[in-house]
Order: sequence, then C-alpha cells, then structure tokens
Amino acid sequence: MLDFEIQDSQQNITSYQFTPGVYLLGKGDQCDVILNDSHVSRVHAELVVKDDAAVLVDKGSTNGCWFSGQRIDSLALEEGQDIHFGELQLTIKSVPESELAGIFGGEDRTNFVSTVVQESEEIVALKRRVHSMILEYLDLRKRGNLQEMSAEELRIEAVKATQEIIKERVDRIPDGISREELLRQVVAEAVGLGSLEPLLDDDSITEIMVNGPDQVYIERNGKIELAECRFTSTSSLLSVIDRIVSPIGRRIDESSPMVDARLADGSRVNAVIPPLALNGPTITIRKFSKKKLFMNDLFKFESISQDMAIFLRSSVTHHQNIMISGGTGSGKTTLLNILSNFIDANERIVTIEDAAELRLNQPHVVSLESRPPNAEGKGKITIRDLVTNALRMRPDRIVVGECRGGEALDMLQAMNTGHDGSLTTGHANSPADFLSRLEVMVMMAGVDLPSRAIREQIASAVNILVQQNRLADGTRKVTSIVEVLGFDGENIQLKPIFEYVKNGVDENGMVMGYYTACGNVPQFYQELISQGRPLDTSIFERTEVEKAEQD
Repeated sequence: MLDFEIQDSQQNITSYQFTPGVYLLGKGDQCDVILNDSHVSRVHAELVVKDDAAVLVDKGSTNGCWFSGQRIDSLALEEGQDIHFGELQLTIKSVPESELAGIFGGEDRTNFVSTVVQESEEIVALKRRVHSMILEYLDLRKRGNLQEMSAEELRIEAVKATQEIIKERVDRIPDGISREELLRQVVAEAVGLGSLEPLLDDDSITEIMVNGPDQVYIERNGKIELAECRFTSTSSLLSVIDRIVSPIGRRIDESSPMVDARLADGSRVNAVIPPLALNGPTITIRKFSKKKLFMNDLFKFESISQDMAIFLRSSVTHHQNIMISGGTGSGKTTLLNILSNFIDANERIVTIEDAAELRLNQPHVVSLESRPPNAEGKGKITIRDLVTNALRMRPDRIVVGECRGGEALDMLQAMNTGHDGSLTTGHANSPADFLSRLEVMVMMAGVDLPSRAIREQIASAVNILVQQNRLADGTRKVTSIVEVLGFDGENIQLKPIFEYVKNGVDENGMVMGYYTACGNVPQFYQELISQGRPLDTSIFERTEVEKAEQD
C-alpha cells in the first residue's frame, strides 16, 4: 500500500492510502486526488501503484512536478521523498514492497541497539579519572623497583592507592556501580587485565572478543553476545595487551602489530593493534577450560557417540595416525586433548604448537612452542623447525597442535618413518577437503614434488580422519570419522566409519539428528582380529534408525 500526505500553503495536511492501481492527480473532477492550486493542471500527474513499488508520472503538466529542485518526468517513489506541485507538497510516508523485498531489501544494522546495557559514560569517565590518578600516584611507568615487585605486591599497593584516591577525591559514586566494584575495576585496569578479568573468571564464557575500548563481545553456549563491560581508553587497552604478551617474551608495536600469545591458564590470545586494526586495539581470547575434559564430558554434551569413542580409543591405543579437521572454534583442540588421554603413560610425547594450549595428562611430555622473530628480525623458530628437531628427540608420539603450512610435509614423513600414533589438527569443512588442504600445505614446504607423490605420502601416512563441526545452534559435534584406505593411482581412497545424520530442527532452533555407523569395519580392526585380538565389530553396524529410513 502507498501511504502519502499532501500539505497546502496553509499547512493543512490530507492523508491518502492507495492499494495497487492507477490514480490521477490534478484539479479536474475526474482526478482521484484533487490538487487545489492555481499552478496545477487539470490532470497534472499519475500514480502507478504496484504490489512491490510505486511510480509518479508527469502527465504533461504546464508547471511540472518537482523533486530536489529539479523538474521530473517520472520518479520511483521511496519513503521520505518530498515532491512539489506549485505550492503543494506531497510527502511519501511508505511505499509497497514485496515479501521478498522485506527479506532481501537490506537494512542499516550499524546502529543496532542491543538489549545489553553497557556501562554509562559517567561511570567510564569516573574510572578513567581515577585510573589516571593511580598511574600518577604510583608512577607505574617510572618506578625504579617495579621490576622487583611481584604481581601480587603490585596489586596490593594499587589497591591501597585506589582506596585512598576514592576516599579523598571522589565525591559521588554514580548509579550502576558500587564503591567496591569501582575499586576492583580500576585496580584491574591499572595492574591487571582490566575488564577481561571477570570474563576470564566466568566458566560459562568460552570466547572473548574485544573490538576497541568500547565494544566487548563474548561467546556463551555457542552464541555471541555483547558484554556490559568496557575499557576506559585505548591506552589502557594497549597496556592490558602488553601485560599479556610481555611475560612470554612476545612483543607488539607498530612495527609488529599482530601477535599470538597465551594466558597463564593456557587460554589462546590473538591481538592486533593500529594501524592494522582500524577500530582500535583488538583482542580475541579462546578460553582454556580450567577443568580437564575427558570423553565422558563429550557424552554429556552429546558431541560424540559411545561407539565413536570406543573406536577412537582403539585407534589411539593401536598407534593409528589421526588427523582432526574442522572450522574455527569447532572444538578440534579440545578433542585432541581428550584423545591424548588414551596414550599410554609410559610413552614419550613431544607436543609442538604456535601458542601452547595442549594439556596432556601423561608424565613424559615435552612441550615445544614456536617463536616469532625479535625486533631485529632474527631468532624466528617455526613449527616446521620444531617438527624436524622433534624427530631427534626419540619421541614415541608427535602431537602437533595445528598444521598450517610446510610443516605438514615433515609431519607426514615422521608418520611414514616409524612415528605411528601421531596426532594433529587442521582447518577444513570435511575429511576430503582436509586431504586437499594437506596436499596444498605440503606444496608450501617449497619442495618440488608432483601431486601423485604427495598423495601417496598422505595415503600411506594418515590412517584416520575425524571431522568436528560447530552446528548452526552453537553445539559442537563429531560429524564424521573416515579411514584412509590407500591410493588408487589417482585419488586417495576413503571409507566412512561413522557419521552424524541431521534430520531437522526443533522448536527451539536446536539441530536434531543421530549418530550412526556406516557398516564398514576398519582395515586395521580386521588386521588385529586376524592376529587374534578380541575386538568388538558390532559397533560398526548401522543403527536401526538409518535402516528404517533406507527401507
């Protein structure tokens, strides 16, 4: 429906609403809209209203139709337009649009108003003022014995200083924050991790995303939401980033504006600062669970079936080389940690990571971490360097946190030269995609190998591929387990062992589905059974649900 108003020179307003059709405007009696003005023709213009649009067409009037100071012959109408006929003004209030236009027409969401009430400007201004007074009081940047003080001693002194400042210099505490909370937040920002501290202490939060000082998002139960907290300034946020990266020997500045780091609890941190980060300093924290997770925890989350778990335990204990693929935040590292629990305590394990976050339960573990170049551009140690060195360390197992590049070639060679039972992860949407990415990563090593040779290496090295996905409802599930059978001369042959079958969405938007075996007994199971090992193959039978659907 087209909705518009006409206002005359006396400020009188008449409203009109037209359904689809053709309507005449003018001062003649035959017109649907009578325009009482001496400059208007008998039939001045025509309105063509459709289901999803409306157009104004001049009918050859003497004085014309005017829009934005220009005479027009026709005009596609939009909400808010003002069109003039003599001294009359026609204002478009709304125009018809189709159902698809409502869905795909688009809208400006940059000013989206969240239901989360962030800290008021008054509170932020007060924290900023108290924070600057603390820095002046403690002279944190110039204090001679700062390096000699422990973090706890520094915090105790900051608390004393803040208590004194609030007592003597703050006349009124605004609504929305208590004196105790003001003290805690200001001290945290002065000597700790600022607004990040309560978020890191909240076990229900799995990811923290800081987009500049005024915008902090969190992930809880697989869903992203805006947090209430803010930083007082860009400089205080930069100080927090510096306090995160400095203890582990990393640096971040304009010459090196990106950094990967970790917190004391193992949580993974990525930070980007201007000039790369246009919205201000950015931090992304993948929180590390304070509680060691085991396979039983995945059962509680319905992230895996018991038959899948039994198979993966057998795969680990019988030294199958396993690669876990999935998207960002799908739970690859968590699953890798859990699978490592099945490694025998007597084995020597070497872990290799960019930012150490693996927490293995075995006693004989050597953890290696890559190192970026120093300020002079020297001293860089890559994952590939560490994999090569690990081969000289007499490992029973090599566990690489994530394969991203040329280290994939060294990892495959290790798997092919007696280091069975190795584990790693990588980014991919499916097991087949992961093998394609693995081929590309091997090429990134700079070694001139034909594709056929690379595929032969992959087929002989990798035994099991596990696909982990985060579904649309935020839940994380093992969606596929496949066995690598070998190379047929052209392609790597895969055999599906288990899969997760989606069959709908419930009224709460949660994905429904079931786990099922694919009816294939893995090759290494058959070999072990032929050697007299008592293994249960009933776990590989298709579920009754799938049988019924096939029938």
